[in-house]
Amino acid sequence: MQLIKENGIDLLSIPPVRLGEKEEVNYEAVTTAVKKAVRLNRAIQAKDGHWPAESSGPMFFTPPLLIAMYISGAINTHLTKQHKTEMIRYIYNHQNDDGGWGFYIEGHSTMFGSALSYIALRLLGEGPNDGDGAVERGRKWILDHGGAATIPSWGKTYLSVLGVYEWEGCNPLPPEFWLFPEALPYHPAKMWCYCRTTYMPMSYLYGRKFHGPITDLVLQLRQEIHPIPYHDINWNKQRHNCCKEDLYYPHSTVQDLLWDSLHYLSEPILKYWPFTKLRQRGLKRAVELMRYNAQVTRYITIGCVEKSLQMMCWWAENPNGDEFKHHLARVPDYLWLAEDGMKMQSFGSQTWDCTLATQAIISSNMVEEYGDSLKKAHFFIKESQIKQNPSGDFSKMCRQFTKGSWTFSDQDQGWVVSDCTAEALKCLLLLSKMPEEIAGEKAKDEWLYEAVNVLLYLQSPITGGFAIWEPPVPQPYLQMLNPSEIFADIVVEKEHVECTASIIQALLAFNHLHPGYREKEIEVSVAKAVCFLEGKQLQDGSWYGYWGICFLYGTFFALGGLISAGKTYNNSKAVRKAVSFFLSKQNEEGGWGESYKSCPSEVYTPLEANRTNLVQTSWAMLGLMLGGQAERDPAPLHKAAKILINAQMDNGDFPQQEVTGVYMKNCMLHYPEYRNIFPLWALGEYRKRVWIN
Repeated sequence: MQLIKENGIDLLSIPPVRLGEKEEVNYEAVTTAVKKAVRLNRAIQAKDGHWPAESSGPMFFTPPLLIAMYISGAINTHLTKQHKTEMIRYIYNHQNDDGGWGFYIEGHSTMFGSALSYIALRLLGEGPNDGDGAVERGRKWILDHGGAATIPSWGKTYLSVLGVYEWEGCNPLPPEFWLFPEALPYHPAKMWCYCRTTYMPMSYLYGRKFHGPITDLVLQLRQEIHPIPYHDINWNKQRHNCCKEDLYYPHSTVQDLLWDSLHYLSEPILKYWPFTKLRQRGLKRAVELMRYNAQVTRYITIGCVEKSLQMMCWWAENPNGDEFKHHLARVPDYLWLAEDGMKMQSFGSQTWDCTLATQAIISSNMVEEYGDSLKKAHFFIKESQIKQNPSGDFSKMCRQFTKGSWTFSDQDQGWVVSDCTAEALKCLLLLSKMPEEIAGEKAKDEWLYEAVNVLLYLQSPITGGFAIWEPPVPQPYLQMLNPSEIFADIVVEKEHVECTASIIQALLAFNHLHPGYREKEIEVSVAKAVCFLEGKQLQDGSWYGYWGICFLYGTFFALGGLISAGKTYNNSKAVRKAVSFFLSKQNEEGGWGESYKSCPSEVYTPLEANRTNLVQTSWAMLGLMLGGQAERDPAPLHKAAKILINAQMDNGDFPQQEVTGVYMKNCMLHYPEYRNIFPLWALGEYRKRVWIN
């Protein structure tokens, strides 16, 4: 609303189109819908060129921040009454009917979501019987499901820091791990970056057995969230205890043996001299790595999980030190106020949303409606490219080169994301072909070359697929050491379908406009990547989507990669199977809708009552048009376009429906900007391919 007011773009003078039950889609109707959607996207664009939107959904993002702020006292000095009111409102808004809270919004109640949300409410000032009984119902859910001691291992760490759980009930996280020699197959630098940056501060907290002050509220919470008296709990038995509502990735026998060996053998020894010196060395190395990661990300860190954990660590290390103060200064970057209240978001999706919105606007082909939107977006994308590597000898600090890449959010965060880099490169190449009075000044060639260098670096020489943050680690057996219980595939970096597809498109577009720069390498790279995509296709013609829900998302991206590489419906069995998959999932009214349950189950699951989701319908439309459906038989596209047109709101926006993002198979993400981007993109391509061409 604020941006719409500031930008002053008229959104209501053109009435929305409403097509009757027996009325067919026509050129005028789709043109009006596209025009209104373009204007809406222009109206919600920030002055610096990006599209502000939250990246949220998980219910475990905000509570650890509140724990860090509570133990330090910052909860009362850095959060106003209004902050607290809106955070309380957010938590109440996402409480389930059974009294608990999910791992993420829309999810079934879990101990992770429920215990942390309950504690967050109490830290924010809610009493044990406030919220018209909502707090009491939350407490009842926790106690009815075994109490907070059954929370997954991440939660055990958070609760130990607060002082409502004991460290002896946690599986060991020895900081000595960070002293391992690089020659070992499981050196910390080979861990997936999010795993690495989560367990690094956790190991410090574990090594220190740190907890905050035992206040009256902490003592009350000890009584409220455990079904038996706190001093009667057998903490050792809780180490492997995980609530069945939370358990997604059970520990392997090998892993439990490892934890028990560490708990019963190494941990007791490390309490005595001279082994205490080894612990001190491990803690010192963890501090060194954390300090480096904080500094090179300007205290944003890799994301909200590391952010809160680092704040706990720096308070433990030196309450009066500069590090904690620097972290506090960047807390506002994480807070987002929306219709449902205030929450801590992941860290922002500025670059990702900007690249997609830019392509959606270009797809409209309505030059007269662009205004200065593409100029602003072009500026933001160019300025957001990382222009240098992390400082110093970054390889010794478990980091890799970043120069030339784009992040998911902004330049400060500083972590390479391959598909964001690919989509940003695609935008720069598209905009370079447009007149400067529309798109602004072109990017310098040298920075396009740097982006290509990053992309080629992230390809697996074995499979041909591309990873996201760092080159893939070809040691999948290490996944059996996944300690999280709630996520899959978190131990080592792996290749992904969506990233591979985006990178194929970017490399080919670059090669077309800039032949001569690593041309042969790009040809070989693309050929291998196409083979990777074809090999990952499932029997029903779909691809599993890792970052969106789920098979509709993965198949849309995979088709984009294959089509850009010259595959067509006529010459590729993979394309034909993908088109058949999309057509087989279209519902009776002409739309598509896939449940988040597809992600953890890895089986296509339609939404309840086979209802339509507008974003997923847009993905399917785009995929079908890539596969040549507009030329063969546009009837399925007409039905889908009619749904999108009739769903458009008076101001050109589209209704917010189910969440459509996901990560690590089991945690859903909310990308509200998708509802503005993908329906515009689908209708823009539909208008161009079906009605103009």
